[in-house]
Amino acid sequence: MKQGKFITLEGVDGVGKSTVVPNIEQVLQSHSIPYFVTREPGGTPLAEGIRKLLLSEWEENVTAEAELFLMFAARAQHVTEVIKPRIEVGTWVICERFTDASFAYQGGGRNLTLSLVAHLAEAVHAEYWPDLTVYLDLDVGTALQRRAHRTQDRIEKETIDFFENARTTYLKLAETESRIVKIDASVPLTELTRTVSMVVQNFVSQSS
Repeated sequence: MKQGKFITLEGVDGVGKSTVVPNIEQVLQSHSIPYFVTREPGGTPLAEGIRKLLLSEWEENVTAEAELFLMFAARAQHVTEVIKPRIEVGTWVICERFTDASFAYQGGGRNLTLSLVAHLAEAVHAEYWPDLTVYLDLDVGTALQRRAHRTQDRIEKETIDFFENARTTYLKLAETESRIVKIDASVPLTELTRTVSMVVQNFVSQSS
């Protein structure tokens, strides 16, 4: 039975997901809410191992289906070992990326049907969808510039069209899912962090 809440952060690479996590933590700390921070793909030893497989370069082409199934293999382990047990005892979970990323990247970016992603999600975490998803929206060109200084993994090396399609899917999800709050990530950092804190503060107030 769910006792804690599940908050996820979404957006294409370079929007600032990791940057705003401390602001979410500060809000929860101010309310003495126990929480745990994690990420996807990853979050457990097995899931982190799958993450390395997913993001590594291979001589062969990694099919869209193989990528999706590996994502959900890692997610299944993550939900069972980390997310579900913590939420059940009242701990709030903050996760960088979750199934919305699969809709965006493997659905939109890889052109797989969203119904396939939804089917896997139902099998892996039917009762554990996020309660709040903070979606940081930014035009792809700016996002890619922000992360240009970093070493790029296999997925980060994808084409601009790939990320444009992922962003388009994120935007469609934000229009249809009430749990998703879209935030403009093009604003100065101080404004961005203030907005994220406000969104989480409002969510905490509504949840009490």
